[in-house]
Amino acid sequence: MRHRRAAKILATLGPASSTPEQIRALFDAGADAFRFNFSHGTHIDHARRYRAVREVEMASGRPIAAIMDLQGPKLRVGRFEGGSTQLQPGNRFRLDLDQAMGSDERVCLPHPEIFKAVRAGTELLLDDGRIRLTVIERGKDFALTEVMVAGRLSDMKGVNVPNVVLPLSPLTDKDRRDLQFGLDLGADWVALSFVQRPEDVAEARKLIGGRAAIMVKIEKPAAIDHLDEIIDLADGIMVARGDLGVEMPPEEVPRLQKQIVRASREAGKPVVVATQMLESMISAPAPTRAEASDVATAVYDGADAVMLSAETASGSYPIEAVEMMDRIIDRTESDPLYRSYLEAYHAEAQQTTADAITVAARQVASTIRAAAIVTYTTTGSTALRAARSRPDRPILGLITRLPAARRLALLWGLYPVVCEDAHDMDEMVERAVQLAKDTGLAARNSSLVITAGMPFGTPGATNLLRIAWVS
Repeated sequence: MRHRRAAKILATLGPASSTPEQIRALFDAGADAFRFNFSHGTHIDHARRYRAVREVEMASGRPIAAIMDLQGPKLRVGRFEGGSTQLQPGNRFRLDLDQAMGSDERVCLPHPEIFKAVRAGTELLLDDGRIRLTVIERGKDFALTEVMVAGRLSDMKGVNVPNVVLPLSPLTDKDRRDLQFGLDLGADWVALSFVQRPEDVAEARKLIGGRAAIMVKIEKPAAIDHLDEIIDLADGIMVARGDLGVEMPPEEVPRLQKQIVRASREAGKPVVVATQMLESMISAPAPTRAEASDVATAVYDGADAVMLSAETASGSYPIEAVEMMDRIIDRTESDPLYRSYLEAYHAEAQQTTADAITVAARQVASTIRAAAIVTYTTTGSTALRAARSRPDRPILGLITRLPAARRLALLWGLYPVVCEDAHDMDEMVERAVQLAKDTGLAARNSSLVITAGMPFGTPGATNLLRIAWVS
């Protein structure tokens, strides 16, 4: 077993991490899953990287999750005479549908949906919030604004409309083409951008049709208003702090991060904390102390995974960034106070046989100091329950389907292994003991706590707990 940490690392692939050798090095450094950012790169680029990931998976024998991240709607202004203009505080500035080149008085905003949604007093954020405008008048094809925070505005800069639900699907025509390509390629997860309401998740699920799991990126304030409903419809959640931090005051983001992580843990859905985790390592060989603390905070909160973006996609130190994140997680989880932070919150068990067995397995494994909890699972539901309880023992997931094993590679504390289902009790115990030894989780004379469902091969029927001894 390469790593004994519970929290996983999700690394983004890009120009700095495209070759089979680079991807293998990221995996060896500690990456458990890889993100394919469809905001950048061509389908050919993504296909080449995906094949390299699967070659690493085959060589290592360890399931690896591949996450395709859809771009979503990108709201941008048009172009200016000379490429930019300087906006002055207090001046009027008009946004409209006129395709003519912009000036210091106006610019094209080719998104009529925005004009339908805004009202007098609505705030518009441009260029990642560096420029702030307030709408003072609007029509069906324009918005007249006052410049509240000035700055230089250049061609094609982004526009954010906080606290307004825009009548836009999270899936553009480009996203639909990318989605079809990614699903045909074999992506395990689809990260869905620009989600504002539960209906956005339902729309994507119809298109995906069960071919991949859905990870909803919480990056819009409107999504916070429907957080529980969105989590219920999603398979996993990503705390996308970049856009969330643009549309909300920065001081709100830490609180929301904890709220989202806790709500996801309560629902038993994997949660990833993302964006600017080791940002300085894009150009420096070591992070700031604040960045190290940021990663540790997500680990203390019990996040399933932490993500690297530009650090591994386009930075100068991609391998070092993964190694650093691996060390931070390892040191955090070895802190004597780690369990007390993690156990400050426990998800409430449901009144089902499966949850009762899972809670019992956690307690028994802790009491007898078992080497691991072993879960037999077909769809992954048993493994999700086991991780939801955040046990103090590693979880060995014996999974009968490779796609399910790949999706679960992001799960907290889980070591997924693909194997055939057991046919009887003796075979179940024998296989669990052998694989626990093979993975290095169990040594001679140690014990295992095994959960499974009878009859074998029945999805979601966890009703059996067994203690086994390793000889």
